[in-house]
Amino acid sequence: MVGTLINLSGKKIKKMITEKDVLNIQKTWGDALIKIGSLKDNRAVCEAEAEKVIDSLYAFNLGPVLFKPTRAAEDQFRGTKEGALSYFIGGNSNFPEDEGFALQPWSNVRFENTGIILNENSALAMGNYFFTEKGTGAIKKVEYSFGYVKDNSGNLKINLHHSSVPFTPSM
Repeated sequence: MVGTLINLSGKKIKKMITEKDVLNIQKTWGDALIKIGSLKDNRAVCEAEAEKVIDSLYAFNLGPVLFKPTRAAEDQFRGTKEGALSYFIGGNSNFPEDEGFALQPWSNVRFENTGIILNENSALAMGNYFFTEKGTGAIKKVEYSFGYVKDNSGNLKINLHHSSVPFTPSM
């Protein structure tokens, strides 16, 4: 948990977000995605876990969240918790194209940051993440940009999630 620092003049200084904070939430996000997929055979438990993950990792309770999932063409931008949840686990008639990205299932998620920009109350990260399919071992490369903000307890929450398939030039 992030604490409050006090400088020599006695004034409170908020702790700046660190690279370690960003790496930790990225690992937590990847682990959560794997856990959701591991629960796919029990829909009620899977839904409860996915909702818990979204509540704990995304900033929907703090303000707007910009969410652009990789595999969405018809409703490609999701500004609601309902839209994010549907993307991860599918089954929502409001988002019929969603099959449940987290239900693949995946055995590993690895972030490869191209860069991280740190501020006192927000951070941005961009790069590639790699999803390993459970069973086949096939690896899917996806480009991402994530934004993070601090909640009232000093924990990072995702307020920008943009994923896309790498560009393939046409012949």
